[in-house]
Amino acid sequence: MNIHESAEDYLEMILMLREKKGYARSVDISQALGVTKPSVSFAMKKLRENGYIQMEERNEITLTEKGMEIAGRIYDRHKALTAFLIQLGVDEAIAREDACKIEHDISDETYLAILREIGELPY
Repeated sequence: MNIHESAEDYLEMILMLREKKGYARSVDISQALGVTKPSVSFAMKKLRENGYIQMEERNEITLTEKGMEIAGRIYDRHKALTAFLIQLGVDEAIAREDACKIEHDISDETYLAILREIGELPY
């Protein structure tokens, strides 16, 4: 699955907002990511066209199965990387910020090694 980092960020934020608030709207995404509303509208149009999201009543955005697969993978990486960096002694706010940068580019091999290190894998 080849998807741009910015699209992954949007999908991840939709998942995060739905977990936190129970819903995600363009205005919430704009505020959370610090981007303009037109940027979010353009991104949502592309994500909808590619089958990653659906627009529901009251302007709520939901993830399709395809979108959820990507959002879940990125969000899981984000949480594990944040935990790992905190274990190393990095300040929590910095760890979250750095995890956002790393989550898109880290290899599966390195990610699995980190999961083993933080006790997320049984082997």
